Amino acid sequence: MSNENLNQQENVQEEKNKSGAIVVWSIIVLAVIFIVYQVAFKKDNTAVLNDVAKDVFVVKTEQVQKRDLKHQLITSGNIKALEEAVLYPRINGKLQKNLLREGDKVKKDQTVSLIDRDEVGATYKPTVVPSTLSGVVGRIYLDPGENVTTQTPVALIVNQSVVRIKVDVPERYVNEIYKGQTAQLSVEAFPDRTFEATLDLISPVVDSLSRSVAVEFRANNSDGLLKSGMFARVDISLKEVKNVLSVSKNSIYEDEETGKNYVLIPSEDRTEAVRKDIEVKFKNNNNWQVAGLNDGEEILQFVYGIKDGSKIEIQ
Repeated sequence: MSNENLNQQENVQEEKNKSGAIVVWSIIVLAVIFIVYQVAFKKDNTAVLNDVAKDVFVVKTEQVQKRDLKHQLITSGNIKALEEAVLYPRINGKLQKNLLREGDKVKKDQTVSLIDRDEVGATYKPTVVPSTLSGVVGRIYLDPGENVTTQTPVALIVNQSVVRIKVDVPERYVNEIYKGQTAQLSVEAFPDRTFEATLDLISPVVDSLSRSVAVEFRANNSDGLLKSGMFARVDISLKEVKNVLSVSKNSIYEDEETGKNYVLIPSEDRTEAVRKDIEVKFKNNNNWQVAGLNDGEEILQFVYGIKDGSKIEIQ
């Protein structure tokens, strides 16, 4: 091997040694800086942690109030007019003319459309398509000139001065429903308004698949706001109690061992949660009637993990 090659290898090795030394000294310098920082600026973490209250639950309170409570069953269905009739021609032919338009009022036996008999070489007087009930024209299905048969729908007539809505009631509520029972209807078109309906029909059988009973409510619709085909929410009032002591259902706990209900109240110095057993009398979707509490008494709202004797801080 030539002297030139040996010199090159020695130079490369020397450069590697220098680089390694630089890395080692850099690590040492950083370590020294870190140690100095810790010694100079580190706080006494133990003292800080000791200043923080341990196992203290931040809670809110509510007052026991007298309320009117309703047990409601919420379901839904489609609104239908009290009476609906699809009109068909009595002969085959062509639609000559629609005498009424959608939304027009119509009386029973009034002519809605005219049909020309479709026979070559003969002329006949137009055949009328009469309404079979009084109400309004809900739909006109065809334009003049279209071919029709006795199976072709021409118009839809609806009487929606009263509307009806069918819903399914679960089997377990059958003993709580009855004819004349009231319900509140709500539809998306009028989000700030409800319409009162009355239970009119109850099916005598329970559906074996859904385990429910079909019922039908009726509602006065003299102002015409409810339209056939609308989707409605139905709140059925099953039971109601008035002016009873109640609290939010979320503030009531159940003892897993005994099954008893209880609430948590603040201690006299308002620093601890204290258990107080109660009796639940009546339930609805939001508030429960209770016995064992006083009107205006303060109780703790639900906080996960809190229990009798827990330290609390009331907001």
